[in-house]
Amino acid sequence: MSIKLSLEALETWLWESANILRGSIDSSDFKNYIFGLLFLKRFNDVFEERIAQLVKDESLTGKEAEEEVQDKWGHFPISARWHELIARTENIGEALDKAFATIEANNPELQHVLTATQYGDKRVLSDATLQRLLRHFNQYKLGNADLYKADMLGDAYEYLIKQFADDAGKKGGEFYTPKAVVQLVVELIDPQPGHSVYDPTCGSGGMLVESAHHVANLPDGTIMGKPNVLLFGQEKNLGTWAIAKLNLYLHNMRAEIERGDTLVEPKHLDGDYVKTFDRVIANPPFSAKSWWAPLELANEAEQDSDKKPKAPNYKQVSDPYGRFVYGIPPRGYADLAFAQHMLASLKADGRMGIILPHGVLFRSGEEGKIREGLLFGTDTASGNQPGDLIEAIVGLPSALFYNTGIPACVLILNKQKPAALKGKIIIIDASRECSKGKVQNSLRPEDINRIVGVHKSAFEHLTNVDNYCRVVTLEEIRSNDGNLNIARYIDNGETEEIVDVAATLSQLAILTEDEARIDARLNRYLVELGFGT
Repeated sequence: MSIKLSLEALETWLWESANILRGSIDSSDFKNYIFGLLFLKRFNDVFEERIAQLVKDESLTGKEAEEEVQDKWGHFPISARWHELIARTENIGEALDKAFATIEANNPELQHVLTATQYGDKRVLSDATLQRLLRHFNQYKLGNADLYKADMLGDAYEYLIKQFADDAGKKGGEFYTPKAVVQLVVELIDPQPGHSVYDPTCGSGGMLVESAHHVANLPDGTIMGKPNVLLFGQEKNLGTWAIAKLNLYLHNMRAEIERGDTLVEPKHLDGDYVKTFDRVIANPPFSAKSWWAPLELANEAEQDSDKKPKAPNYKQVSDPYGRFVYGIPPRGYADLAFAQHMLASLKADGRMGIILPHGVLFRSGEEGKIREGLLFGTDTASGNQPGDLIEAIVGLPSALFYNTGIPACVLILNKQKPAALKGKIIIIDASRECSKGKVQNSLRPEDINRIVGVHKSAFEHLTNVDNYCRVVTLEEIRSNDGNLNIARYIDNGETEEIVDVAATLSQLAILTEDEARIDARLNRYLVELGFGT
């Protein structure tokens, strides 16, 4: 009986492959090359495993079994198989590119995924480096029978995504949200079996994977061994989109993940409108600037090269899908553009969770108007829009994310709040609930459990917790001019030291006199040494 590869051994082995690439390419690009080879090795080993199983179970010849597997999987030529690739000593990158193109051509769901990274440029990766990399990947087989559990490759893939984000530092935040933060938001929006879940800025797909895991752990949460949930996403960056597609593929999960700019060109449509979902979840880029590309391009074309360029007027933004019903966010802050897109993508009884910078809670101007619309509704010439959409605000600790040290918050919006919560918002200050790190803080399981438990209690029973959670009325928020700054509503419980101004001034006077005496003594010494007059 062969020894199966454990998750720990698999993770260590895969991460060691990054050491082979160090010095050849930037660490932020490791993932693109390693993920492709991981997929190819897995694809090859499962292909061979299925052939061997048919030969054993159905007494087919090797050729007959191979033809039957290819009928289901599509053509997998000899030149694209692992034993051929590892035997090469020249033009390895070109051979890999051809292998990936062949697999894509015969698997429509992988179109443009594997060829998003090019291996054939020898200025980037030499034959010698690729040969070392292939030999490293040749140490283990990755068929289902070789793994401790068949779906653990997805777990190892998630581990690699995190490791690459750690290694890339600030650049890692472009495609990865820390898993604990993802778990928190998923728990708060609580997707159920049979639901559809959509992430409009899905990055590497972690929020969709975690949503599927959440559903799978509920009663009736699986169908034929797969999570009973429909997954949808969109991602702008080609490389990150490819990672997301592979992430879901290796988790044995199906998801419709489209590529493109979600704000300008949403891909999940229902006629002339955006498609709607039961749950919408996202961690969009914080305060993205110049976010409406058509207006930016038109403005650039109109600029006079002899004059200082003028910024475009974002009041001219015209959205054909009618998403920005509460207002057009300013050019320098796309946060509430993403929030309104998500709201438009939400079913009439849906709930959404979005991670945003704290500025959206209190910034004035157009953002203030949008915030007031979400709180109190609008009554304008263009039509009425409902308010009372914010279910909860959760203030998070600082330095949780790779690309910023600023604290963020989670906004939960709900189109069908229960009667008891209408006209009220749950506000939770979890800013001190974390494990402190040298560079980055992290949420612990107990932090997540406390936030989720307190939110549930407030949701069901309107329960308050001193210095941590309050159920606040819209009337109180209106009296604060729609400002949602958490500190206005929750006292953090820390007592400030009372300063005795008179005593402090007296102490400063004494210190000033001491300083004058020291200066006089120093001057006398300098004179004695011949440096003064």
